[in-house]
Amino acid sequence: MKILVTGAAGFIGSHLCDALVKEHEVFGLDNFCDFYDPAIKWNNIKELLKNDNFRIFESDIRDVSGLDKIFSENRFDLVIHLAAMAGVRPSIENPKLYTEVNVNGTVNLLEECRKNNIRNFIFASSSSVYGNNKKVPFSEDDTVDFPISPYASTKKAGELICHSFHHLYDISLLCLRFFTVYGPRQRPDLAIHKFARLMLAGKPIPVFGDGSTQRDYTYIDDIIDGVLKSIVFVQTGNHYEIFNLGESQTIELSKMIFTLENALNLKAEKKQLILQPGDVNVTFADISKSKKILGYNPHTRFEDGIAEFIKWINSKT
Repeated sequence: MKILVTGAAGFIGSHLCDALVKEHEVFGLDNFCDFYDPAIKWNNIKELLKNDNFRIFESDIRDVSGLDKIFSENRFDLVIHLAAMAGVRPSIENPKLYTEVNVNGTVNLLEECRKNNIRNFIFASSSSVYGNNKKVPFSEDDTVDFPISPYASTKKAGELICHSFHHLYDISLLCLRFFTVYGPRQRPDLAIHKFARLMLAGKPIPVFGDGSTQRDYTYIDDIIDGVLKSIVFVQTGNHYEIFNLGESQTIELSKMIFTLENALNLKAEKKQLILQPGDVNVTFADISKSKKILGYNPHTRFEDGIAEFIKWINSKT
């Protein structure tokens, strides 16, 4: 199968391509933007570039003419759309950019699928669409009409756009809501990676709030397993489905820091700060639908996942 993965050089994208090249012809697309050091992304795919089953396009999903060329010259069987401007707080500072990339870019890709008769599409959504939902754990049937950041709004918009293309053009389409993914290659701006780097450097870590906020941390291997199972399912009919991919357990910020301290054998110096606009209080996935339909079954204990992450970060220092 010929698969296009957008955002292929990122954290999740590079892990996914590592798994896919074992059985498929994989085409990665990434614009290597400077949201964080592009050299990190090139390093993520360093081994992939040696694989005959992998090819990378350095292009932007906002560039319609570039997409036209890529799609017309390659007959993809499936598009997995991971590319996005990520991060809640930066989206508050630049909502226009987030809309251009995350909404317009998604429309551009779906238009290419329509024009090129590509019938299978997987969209990376986010747990952020749930906002400060009072009901936990979060279910795919919950109302998600109250996002609290531009980033979350763009992901909700992406899900709606995907539905319209499914309805109009019979594209089999899955939206996967990822819950706080961590592990080797995690983006440097995300809390676990950022805290570990600061602790290793003997610098204070910024702690927003009193440490009671909770996240459903999901190890990268479990997320990739969920995406692979989604690839199988999306081809079994003309679907439009939304799936939560999380660990289905919550970890308080204070416990996350404690776990990092144990793994690094270091004591964190904490700089207490107020909660930031756009940050949700809790994320918590109900994964019963994903288990039943996809056969998704995350199994990585948080402590074990952190240990693997620390092995990786120590190998880079």
